Amino acid sequence: MSKHKQSVQYSHRFEYPRVLSIAGSDSGGGAGIQADLKTIGALGCYGMTAITALTAQNTLGVRSIHGVPPQMLRDQIDAVIEDIGAHAVKIGMLHAPEIVLTVAQAIDRHALPQVVLDPVMVATSGAVLIDNPAITILVRELFPRALLVTPNLDEASLLVGRLLHNERDMEVAAQEMLEMGAHAVLLKGGHLSGDMVCDLLLTKNGAAHWMRAPRIHTGNTHGTGCTLSSAIAAYLALGAGLCEAVEAARSYVRAALAAGAAVRTGAGGGPLNHSHAPLNMQLQPLR
Repeated sequence: MSKHKQSVQYSHRFEYPRVLSIAGSDSGGGAGIQADLKTIGALGCYGMTAITALTAQNTLGVRSIHGVPPQMLRDQIDAVIEDIGAHAVKIGMLHAPEIVLTVAQAIDRHALPQVVLDPVMVATSGAVLIDNPAITILVRELFPRALLVTPNLDEASLLVGRLLHNERDMEVAAQEMLEMGAHAVLLKGGHLSGDMVCDLLLTKNGAAHWMRAPRIHTGNTHGTGCTLSSAIAAYLALGAGLCEAVEAARSYVRAALAAGAAVRTGAGGGPLNHSHAPLNMQLQPLR
């Protein structure tokens, strides 16, 4: 037998649809990077990460936040994109101005495609996750660079400087966010009262697209926003258009909420069931 290992010739004909999540880590596993990876994998895509901050948290709340140095964040993004690449990008928790600027520079440096920006500002528990100066810079630097911005009502209220009470308030606020530089806004109305959940997709080139569905009554909603934005990015990576991706992601989140409603995980607000109907990893022809 030859002492030399026989070389193996591979014929690479396919690639995975790839999604990069730039977000904070949730040690409890229900939100942030952990929820993003679960979602991306469950939808048949290959997930990659660039962690912006470490959090010590569980279902009861956030105990502490430790920011990642900007150079480390830059290195993570560069390492992933220069070798593996991405078909879509989800951006979550960016807690400080220098982190926002690092991400904006990376979007330009690598011409990152199909960016979904979830402007994470307040955790489900009520903990504030972003510095006030970072909000202004986030709007200025990332709204124009993102394909879609996905605030909930609390985040939208911070952005426009007033509380939102009804669907008319949502339409006005979404239009204001377009005027701030966003190309499209998915304003999530789950915090409004009532038996229906009403979300609004508004783009610069289209009319208001309302999506309504009966409310799923559950206390396990931790990480819902992270899950939705990463699901949208996954469907974009799979080739869906923006409206199609949003509607499919909403359906996935609703099914995950329903599947996890009867499950107890921790003493507080638990997570969704991300793996309620996992798909096999999708294969796309190599470009």
